[in-house]
Amino acid sequence: MKISRLHYITASPAHAEEACKGGVDWIQLRVKNKSEDEWKLIAEEAKKICRKYAAKLIVNDSVKLAKMIGADGVHLGREDMPPDEARKLLGPDFIIGGTANTQEDIQRLASLKVNYIGLGPFRFTQTKKNLSPLLGLQGYADLMKEYAAENLIVPIIAIGGIQLNDVEALFGTGLYGIAVSSAISDAPNVSEAAKSFIDKIENNLLCKTAN
Repeated sequence: MKISRLHYITASPAHAEEACKGGVDWIQLRVKNKSEDEWKLIAEEAKKICRKYAAKLIVNDSVKLAKMIGADGVHLGREDMPPDEARKLLGPDFIIGGTANTQEDIQRLASLKVNYIGLGPFRFTQTKKNLSPLLGLQGYADLMKEYAAENLIVPIIAIGGIQLNDVEALFGTGLYGIAVSSAISDAPNVSEAAKSFIDKIENNLLCKTAN
């Protein structure tokens, strides 16, 4: 199962489409403060867009909704359904991601065989309430050293206030990928912002391969 290097987090199907036009192939739909019916309508619209552009749709928090609309996956926070329970309901081929802030979180989620781990937050972000302790670049470097020492293989995705000029340093810690929201959504041109992140990631990975 291929996990994208760039996860775009949005509540807007329109932004999802613009990001997909820029090359994004992984949309995480994070919808807050909406009724179940409203959320379902938004998710169904996002799914149509993702199918149009051959992108993966990951629904945040709700196993029920992810299954109902036939999404590609679900991202589960600490207070959501445990990943092993979600796996029983969704089956072996469904993408399941989990949220981590510590090495203990990473080990627990890896033992539950999630497909990827969102590790953060990198820095303060207004897109998420009740933030866990900020990790910063050094926090990622330390955690990724422990991760490597334990021979873990689940992809680790950095999240939380990431900007374009953070990409090189973050990938330098050994992270697999990044999740971005505001830096793309708040840009004057969402497609161009998305493409800039993709280009930066690809150039960074090419440089690593060359070295």
